[in-house]
Amino acid sequence: MSRKPFYLAIIFVSLILIQVLVLNNIRFLGYVNPYIYIAFIFVYPYKTNRFPIISLAFLLGLLVDMFTDSGGIHAMATTLIAYLRTGFFRTFFQKTEVDYEFFEMNQESFGKIFNFVASLTLIHHFVVFLLVNFSFNNLLSVLINTILSAVFSLILYFLGSFILTRKQQ
Repeated sequence: MSRKPFYLAIIFVSLILIQVLVLNNIRFLGYVNPYIYIAFIFVYPYKTNRFPIISLAFLLGLLVDMFTDSGGIHAMATTLIAYLRTGFFRTFFQKTEVDYEFFEMNQESFGKIFNFVASLTLIHHFVVFLLVNFSFNNLLSVLINTILSAVFSLILYFLGSFILTRKQQ
């Protein structure tokens, strides 16, 4: 039996706990609110069937919503990026469905990985902050929140990735 589902479950729970217990309590300069829990969507194995990742992304977002009392905003944003993930995957990594089974993200160049993760992170954060404000009147505030939080989230994601891959080697 493969250990992959066990590791994915640990990552899922760990990211939720880190998000809810630590990162949701950070509000640097009133704008920065990192969302590292979406890293699960990036590390989940790539398959042709989207249903498992979309279902898990919805559950992930729903759990964060339950702890933060945000009314489904995170569930909607994570479900959206889980749905978009396959298209972005094909675009940035130039892979076809045949390649999914053998794909390892750590074998790709940093530039491709960064563009993939940054694009989905920006989309997620934009949707979250747009729905929180629920108005285009505050578009500048939405964009500032999106960019600053995305930068901080990306720093945390790549720092965590670097630390975890160093430990495995």
